[in-house]
Amino acid sequence: MYSGKCLCGAVVISVRGKISDIIHCHCSLCRKNSGTAYATNGFVNQTDFIIEQGHSALSAFSFKPGRTRYFCQHCGSPVYSSNEADKLRVRVRLGIFDSDIVERPISHNFVDSKANWEEFNADLPHYSTFEPSRNK
Repeated sequence: MYSGKCLCGAVVISVRGKISDIIHCHCSLCRKNSGTAYATNGFVNQTDFIIEQGHSALSAFSFKPGRTRYFCQHCGSPVYSSNEADKLRVRVRLGIFDSDIVERPISHNFVDSKANWEEFNADLPHYSTFEPSRNK
């Protein structure tokens, strides 16, 4: 089981399963949302994802039809996102977890959009779009 919380502690989550398809996303949307060179995201089965505390502290932003990002309205920490095309899973920002994560990233994605100051220093595959195993 994994547990985590936003920066101010208002939103507390837990995951009672595995995290799959962990990637470092360099797309401009993830860079803008995270304020960093890339966002590290992983998929979790909807049934394994629990908001333990602070559901009312979550705000949402739909940046594309059917896709919604959820964040703490107090501190702004990104928590997770949902996609109407994949109702069985949510995508979680791994930085929210306080627990050590067993699973590891599988790739860097959208590298053509990467920040011009970012240097790759990991031995992971690099893709111009989604990793080949991703269900779109």
